[in-house]
Amino acid sequence: MSSLTLAKPGRALEGIAWSVVAVACFATSDTIAKFVTNSVSVLVALWFRYAIQTVVMSALMLPVRGMEAFKTAHPKFQILRGLLLVVTTLLAFLSLRFMPVGEFTAIVLITPLVITLLAGKLLGETVSPLRWLLVAGGFLGAMVIIRPGHDAFQWASLLPLALVGTNAWFQVLTSKLAKTEDPMTMQLYTGWTGAVVATLALPFVWTTLPSWPLLGLLVVMACLVTAGHFMLTLAYQRTPAVTLTPYFYLQICFAMLGGWVVFAHVPDAWVISGMVLIGVCGVVGGWLTVYEDRIAGTKAAADKRVIIEPIE
Repeated sequence: MSSLTLAKPGRALEGIAWSVVAVACFATSDTIAKFVTNSVSVLVALWFRYAIQTVVMSALMLPVRGMEAFKTAHPKFQILRGLLLVVTTLLAFLSLRFMPVGEFTAIVLITPLVITLLAGKLLGETVSPLRWLLVAGGFLGAMVIIRPGHDAFQWASLLPLALVGTNAWFQVLTSKLAKTEDPMTMQLYTGWTGAVVATLALPFVWTTLPSWPLLGLLVVMACLVTAGHFMLTLAYQRTPAVTLTPYFYLQICFAMLGGWVVFAHVPDAWVISGMVLIGVCGVVGGWLTVYEDRIAGTKAAADKRVIIEPIE
C-alpha cells in the first residue's frame, strides 16, 4: 500500500493517536537512557535495547509464522538497514550522555528535512527553493541549540549531527524496502541484527549492574522502544505517513518534559528558539509534502515519497 493512500477520517484520527503515544514512549525511553548511561556502558544499554526487542518480536511472530517470518527478497539490505540503526542508536546513547534530552531530540528531528534532499538526489525529484529554505532553517535551529563558540559548547554536541546522517540513510532504505517487504519482517531483521552485534560486543564491556532498580530501568527502556515501534506500525496501517510526520515533532515537547521532571533541566531562551525553529520547519515540510502530492495527484509521485519514522 502506498504511504499516501487516503484513510477514513476515524481511522486517520486513530493513527494520529497511536503516533502521539509512540513518540511519548520514545521520549520517555530517551530520558531513561540518559539516566542509566551515566551508570552503565552505552554498549550494555544497547544490548538490553535490542535483546528485549528481539525476544518480544520473536515471541509474537515465530509461533504464528515460523521461519517464514524471516523470508525476504533482500536479506543484504535488511542486514544493512539493521546495522545503520545500530550505529544510529549507539550515537543516540552517546549523545544523551552529554546533552539534555530536549535539545538532543530537537536536533535529531531535522532528519526529515535532510531526507528530503537525499530523496531528491536518489529519486531524481526537484527540490523546491522553499524546501531548501526549510532545510536551512532546520540546520540554523540546530546551530542555535549547539552554539559553536559558546562557553557551554562541547564537541560531543556534534554527535547528534552524525546521527542525523546515519538515520537519514536508514530511513531512505526503510522507504525502499517498505514497498515490497513485510514491515513485521523488517522489524524482526532489525532486532536480530542489533542483538547479534550488541552480543558480540557485550563480553568486552560487561560489568556487574549497580542495582536491581537500574536493571529494571534498562528493561523498561527497551520495552518502551519496542512498544513505540509497534504503535507506529498501527499508526501507519491507519493513516498516511505524510499526515503523521508533523505530529512526530511533539516528541520535542515530551522530551523537554522528561528533562524537566527527571533532571530539573529547563532550556534557555536560545535553545527554545532553536527548538521552535526546527519544529516549525519540520511541520511546514510535512504539510508541504501533503500539498505537493495533492497537486501532483498521481500514484507515481506517491510511490517516490519516503516513509519517515522517529528514530529509536
